[in-house]
Amino acid sequence: MRPASARDAGDRLKLHRRVLRLDGRDHTVITPRPGTRARYSTNYFHQTWHVLSDQHGAAVLARLLWGLSYQRRPGTVVLIDRPFLDPNPFDATPADPIALVNIHLTGLTNAVARNLRGPTTPSAGTVRWHTPGLDPAVAAGRARAHAIARRESDWSRDPRPCPGGQVRRIGGVLALVAPPEQLRHWAVRVARLGDWWHDGMDYTELECTGGPPGEVQIFRDYRRRVGVAEVARREVLAGAGRLSPADVEPLIWDHLATVRARTT
Repeated sequence: MRPASARDAGDRLKLHRRVLRLDGRDHTVITPRPGTRARYSTNYFHQTWHVLSDQHGAAVLARLLWGLSYQRRPGTVVLIDRPFLDPNPFDATPADPIALVNIHLTGLTNAVARNLRGPTTPSAGTVRWHTPGLDPAVAAGRARAHAIARRESDWSRDPRPCPGGQVRRIGGVLALVAPPEQLRHWAVRVARLGDWWHDGMDYTELECTGGPPGEVQIFRDYRRRVGVAEVARREVLAGAGRLSPADVEPLIWDHLATVRARTT
């Protein structure tokens, strides 16, 4: 994969298509191509599921959400799995695979989710992921938010309610499940991450019904944070003995600053 393609986050992304038999039905599983630069992690904190990345990762995720909202083939799932997953940037706990699901096309059962995590099968071909409407929708969202901010000093990116989505862990997979309108609403919010940096971080909430809330959070120094967390975890575990995960995590959090200062 050429470097320019690896960094691509525009319309007509090249993705891989696989056909898998899951829970008795054929499914079309769309995945990033090897060499894709975008990386992601996940965690559960403050009763909220998080998808974590940098601004480039958010741009790719927005394309995936938007394009999925227009798919018509039943059983279509977008899957982000290894090697596109990092340990999380807080304590280097392994990330869950991330599945994007259009609820009008696909029912994500426990069996389907568990089998998504199975061995990788050969690609059935490359697809071009068409997202021509995303850029105008993002521009319109920015214009609307700026108009509101001028009137009310409101930072809201898009005040319109758009219920119907769920962010939940099922079968070891973190699933973002929503009808088409909600997928597009999420895509616009995710695409605009980086509009409002605060201390090197930006986030957007994913409205949910019937489950825990969700959030996409990005960091300017996401990759450095992941590297620091990996070192901190390794050093803490080397001297932790038989401590439980619940006891180890606070030690890692405390050790992050030491590792960060050492690698500055």
